[in-house]
Amino acid sequence: MFGLLSPLRRLFPRSAVALAFGSLLIGAAQAEEPIKVGLVAALSGQSAKSGEALTRGLTVAIEEINAQGGVLGRPLQLIRRDDESNPSKGMLAARELIQREKVSVLFGGLDTPVSLAIVPLANQMKVPFMGVWAAGTKITENGAADNYVFRVSAVDELVDEALVEYGITRMDMKKPGMILINNPWGESNEAGFKRALEKRGMAYAGVERIEDSDLDVVPQLTRLKNAGTDTLLMVGNVGPSAQVVKSLDRMGWDVPVVSHWGPAGGRFGELAGPNAERVHFVQTYVFTDDSDAKGTALLEALKKRYPEIKSLADVTPAVGIANAYDALHLTALAIEKAGSTEGTKVRDGFYAIESYDGLIKQYSQPFTTDKHDALGPDDYLFTHFVGNQIVPVKP
Repeated sequence: MFGLLSPLRRLFPRSAVALAFGSLLIGAAQAEEPIKVGLVAALSGQSAKSGEALTRGLTVAIEEINAQGGVLGRPLQLIRRDDESNPSKGMLAARELIQREKVSVLFGGLDTPVSLAIVPLANQMKVPFMGVWAAGTKITENGAADNYVFRVSAVDELVDEALVEYGITRMDMKKPGMILINNPWGESNEAGFKRALEKRGMAYAGVERIEDSDLDVVPQLTRLKNAGTDTLLMVGNVGPSAQVVKSLDRMGWDVPVVSHWGPAGGRFGELAGPNAERVHFVQTYVFTDDSDAKGTALLEALKKRYPEIKSLADVTPAVGIANAYDALHLTALAIEKAGSTEGTKVRDGFYAIESYDGLIKQYSQPFTTDKHDALGPDDYLFTHFVGNQIVPVKP
């Protein structure tokens, strides 16, 4: 070592040599410093199973990418925060991840109200915010001149079109009634349902609201029944959706239920009881016994990473895993395209993605300056619970 340093000492002062070697060490450390990505989602409460699904999808994708050398020569690292399905807590968690943890991209979460609270912060801080569950139309179509919000998930306005069409073609729906969660997600879907029905010249029987805390919704359902409802269009997370089914059972009202994907978010089969399977709901992906090669490989990776996964029933809700998995891979591509973790460059990196062979589909230019949603109505399928497993509805 002394032989190596002696020529340097003759050319440079001791302090300059120390500085040069210190810079080399710092540079090496920085080259291996992880790229942090954050997740804000419900990790506790009734929707904890969904938050777990998002975590698993992100984690498996990160492990795949890191095994191949990471992104820009750096490993990815996931940092999570629990929003408890509360918009204020979600916004505080997002701020902490952006300002303190210095995440390069923020992923979130389950609830439209929480995501809508985070959107202005992400745009103000110029940090890309990737939606992987919440479907509120205005999350991505937020009116910002400089929009940093992207999504690999369903979109309410498109889902509402799909639900109405499904009700007509599969349930012979002629006069639907709406039973909607009383929050911005419900409001978003009410507007979407009304547009879809108006386009078809169809009337609706009425609109009723449900709360997360409701233990009985017989009064609301009775009003819809008396108004001539022949099919229920339902929007709500696991708890209130289960209460709708149990209240229908108490009433003895055998009416078809066509739902947004709220029932997929947790223990719906257990909470709703034996008639849970009467609810047909939309999904973007579901694992089956005959999944394609990519789906089969991901299922095996999940089983290896999470030994508690023994069967297809244990990967419910698959939609959270699938959305998060594809979104993380697309995000890694965006960072590679950007050649940087700087927010504006990563945002533009999303626009530069030409294609990606994903789990949900083959993506072709998934994002443009005018389109921040990677999935559309052709990417939806209808499912229901059979026991505790989500399976496609038979044709």
